[in-house]
Amino acid sequence: MLLYLVTYDISCSKRRLKVANLLEGYGRRVQFSVFECVLPSFKYRELRDRLQQHVKPEDSIRFYPLSAHTLRQVEVWGGVPVLQPPGSTIV
Repeated sequence: MLLYLVTYDISCSKRRLKVANLLEGYGRRVQFSVFECVLPSFKYRELRDRLQQHVKPEDSIRFYPLSAHTLRQVEVWGGVPVLQPPGSTIV
């Protein structure tokens, strides 16, 4: 499993709401248009397939996979701590 940081910029309110609702089923909202999702590869593919049904060419969605090495370097100021994939520990 990997932690994916998923961000979006969608101008249409209706599509933006559909994307946000869909992402809430896969991860945790950490900012208005940013989600952290801990997913096995098949769930990640499923999420991407489902999102494609709602996204238009003028929209922007970005998926950032975070490795264990990169995850250790994440800084969080305020808010909730970064989600951790099972079996990973940050010291």
